Amino acid sequence: MIAIYTRQSVDKKDSISIESQIEFCKKEILSTEEFKVYTDKGYTGGNINRPAFEDMVKSIKSGLITKVVVYKLDRISRSVIDFANIIEQFNKYNVAFISSTEKFDTSSPMGRAMLSIIMVFAQLERETIQMRIKDNYYSRGRKGFFLGGKIPYGFTKEPTQINGVKSSKLIPNPLEYDTLINMFELYSNDISLCKLSNILNDRGIKAPNGGNWDSLKIS
Repeated sequence: MIAIYTRQSVDKKDSISIESQIEFCKKEILSTEEFKVYTDKGYTGGNINRPAFEDMVKSIKSGLITKVVVYKLDRISRSVIDFANIIEQFNKYNVAFISSTEKFDTSSPMGRAMLSIIMVFAQLERETIQMRIKDNYYSRGRKGFFLGGKIPYGFTKEPTQINGVKSSKLIPNPLEYDTLINMFELYSNDISLCKLSNILNDRGIKAPNGGNWDSLKIS
């Protein structure tokens, strides 16, 4: 049996649909050949932890699949290491691999070399995007934007506008901020986290979740 594998990270106008990917892949399959479609929608190509992909691999190991067809290489993975491991698995179980739009033959040395080169650039693209996101977060943080996540004790979040962009920022919580400063002063005087939590509990000050403090909640 032939496996058609499709993946789409997110729904967006410039992303090829699952249906279109399937149609491209079917061009590589004869009308008499049996095939099964495996689809992961909403999953990144940065790793291989995807339910449909894992099901396909189980079928490969069971000897049910002889060929895997994808729309493009990066539908399988954008990681060179992951992709290399996948190809090794395919070779181990004598499974052919075809990219319908890139026309690579994994049975030839040149085809394997070209696959590696393409995946290097795919990973380069992914890492470049990650760096841009990281730089953007750093820039937003320097400008005072709240970057998300759990609001730290002693602060609260309020809407704001920075350089015309709607966002949020952290401001001192009047009910907690003085306690936060006192906690910092006590800890700076070599008081252990365990003793500090006892002091807070003795004073009747509640932890963020409404319960008692302990050293783990403070750290």
